[in-house]
Amino acid sequence: MLAIEVIVPQSAPRHWQQLAIERLEADGHDVAVAHQPGPSTWPAAAKAAFQFEQRLFRRRGPLLGSAVQAIPARPGRRPAALRLDLAGDAALSNVPTIGLRFDGSSADLSAAIAVAAGRLPVIEAVLDRKTVVGQARPMVDKRESTALGTEDVFARAITLVQSVTRAFAADRLPREAVAEIHGRGEPGGFTSAYLGAALPRLGREALRRARFRHAHWRVGYRFTDAPGVADTGKLGTGWSVLPDPGDHFYADPFPFWWQGQPFVFVEDYPHATGKAVISVVPFDADGVPGEPRVVLEEAHHLSYPQVFERDGAIWMLPEASAGGKLTLYRASGFPDSWLAETVLVEGEISDATLFEHEGMLWLFATDRDGHGSTSDTLVIFSAPALAGPWRPHPANPVLIDHRMARPGGAFVRNRDGRVLLPVQDGTLGYGGGLGLSKLLELNQQTVRLSPPRPIDAAGDFPYPKIHTLNRAGRLEVIDGIAAVRKRSSKQ
Repeated sequence: MLAIEVIVPQSAPRHWQQLAIERLEADGHDVAVAHQPGPSTWPAAAKAAFQFEQRLFRRRGPLLGSAVQAIPARPGRRPAALRLDLAGDAALSNVPTIGLRFDGSSADLSAAIAVAAGRLPVIEAVLDRKTVVGQARPMVDKRESTALGTEDVFARAITLVQSVTRAFAADRLPREAVAEIHGRGEPGGFTSAYLGAALPRLGREALRRARFRHAHWRVGYRFTDAPGVADTGKLGTGWSVLPDPGDHFYADPFPFWWQGQPFVFVEDYPHATGKAVISVVPFDADGVPGEPRVVLEEAHHLSYPQVFERDGAIWMLPEASAGGKLTLYRASGFPDSWLAETVLVEGEISDATLFEHEGMLWLFATDRDGHGSTSDTLVIFSAPALAGPWRPHPANPVLIDHRMARPGGAFVRNRDGRVLLPVQDGTLGYGGGLGLSKLLELNQQTVRLSPPRPIDAAGDFPYPKIHTLNRAGRLEVIDGIAAVRKRSSKQ
């Protein structure tokens, strides 16, 4: 492994920098630590705001942006082959040096300023101050919280540091810049951003949550012989809404036909428990949905129930990131009885989507990677058969991007023969929109997806903020987020 010199602030280093060093050591690298002199403390207003929000949101333990007492300097066993500048603006040397830029600035405080102002900062890994060799667009889950939003950004800074270091060690760093150096965000200090934007946003969200459910999804469906959303890029018309009783919602719909009858499997989320199960909705010959019924429940949250037929059996691959394992289930009595067959992947894996390509099986999913959001870090696994062994792609994480990392439905081949993956766009928040990315290249060395084409939500579906799209035969399904008042089934 590499001999690396990591440069951190001499005073008030951050918890995220400490964890980045621990990750590098866990990878087996010989890590030396050097200090960058000079002030690196954040302003008192930022410290006070973070402490206030940490108490407000009952977040225990140090945040990634919290200062630690010290990260002691220490030598390595060998001369460094790579320097990682986590302090910002360390002097250049004859050793390749990769530094991070947050929203165009070398100061990590810029991440907190951007989040407070309502922006989604870009993190860049810059080689020798001139070439962008890695980029991350972190997802911010709690837009109302500057402290927790900054936590999401620093989580992906750690991911990016580990990723570019692995690429450097394997001689896989891009030969040319992956992007132009990101320009600095709007100027301004933390105090003005927090008082002018963050606090009012926090207040508005508190008022909204006092009146409305935090999230309530509704499923749309239509039977059609016409080209679907994957072909037209538009939702269009003809949608009906699956009824729900208001005290729980349905989301993540996956359709499946069995013995000539259509079924839709959904995440079924009771607001009272905060833990979803998987339910099935049978449809009659006239396309009328029956009563949903629970078919799978575990001790942890379940969602995204991809159902498919293969090897003479019917399978379900639901998301179970809260349980720390991606488990494959086999139907023992379709559609109501399912048995856990095997664990495919360990970890906080979200929305794993199966795809067969060139004689191999592939899983596209997001990985929380220890901290931060579940919606911005794309990882891919491959196997010769369902039972495995499932191996991570050497390019993992394939990308860190809130606009297209998280799958939003099964792969589909459109009329032009192109393979498309519905992807969630978190620019406007979780469930803010859906796009379609073309699969350009997929093999054991390379993964390439096109930038997503946003789906035009114009049409008669009343909930245009969608995050799932699927189709089986004539049955097409989507879901969208609805504003539902508390203690009421009315929207």
